Amino acid sequence: MSELLNIQGLKVNYGGIEAVKGISLTVEEGQIVTLIGANGAGKSTTLRTISGLVKARGGFVTFAGENITGLDPTSIVKRGITMAPEGRRIFPDMTVKENLRMGAYLRKDDLSADYEMVYDLFPRLKEREWQLGGTLSGGEQQMLAVGRALMAKPKLMMMDEPSLGLAPIVVKGIFDIIRRINEQGVTILLVEQNANMALQAAHTAYVLETGRITMTGTGAELLADERIKEAYLGKAHN
Repeated sequence: MSELLNIQGLKVNYGGIEAVKGISLTVEEGQIVTLIGANGAGKSTTLRTISGLVKARGGFVTFAGENITGLDPTSIVKRGITMAPEGRRIFPDMTVKENLRMGAYLRKDDLSADYEMVYDLFPRLKEREWQLGGTLSGGEQQMLAVGRALMAKPKLMMMDEPSLGLAPIVVKGIFDIIRRINEQGVTILLVEQNANMALQAAHTAYVLETGRITMTGTGAELLADERIKEAYLGKAHN
């Protein structure tokens, strides 16, 4: 495997607060890598910095060997990085198909095979192709957010809290889809508060606490670690 994403010494401030305090991590091509941690640990800030929505105060981000630190979001998407954001952020007044089309806004080629790929992953979206996004259930909106990010044909797909606010049965389905997307060759960087599900899916995992990485290992190693069980898994692991 080759290194796809490399973050070295990344520092990010929000106002006067240092949200990310010099973290370093790597994402190997073909992996699912997860960041776990409590609210406010800096997980979402890290993703938003990679995607160009937030500017770094220090350190750098390289993708496929190119320094992409400070590039604007459109330039980041052009290079093959997309994000399914926290809270889904679909367009409520657009149909399912129009939402998917927005994910491919930089593409000039034929999209028909990509629509079918998304509908194959999410048959529910095919059934609701002409339904407005705002009328979908929470789980369906999450499917749409993931499908929209896939329409850009990313090399790296970032997902921010995909299970947030969803029923357990829906969460299981979303993680099954994450694995399928990865099996199709898309590298995934996942931020997730459901540590149990995230670590089960991850090849590599990092624990972020108050802006610093405090632990790293394979998903299985962290699942078995007593400190992780106590801090993040609780009864969900028993």
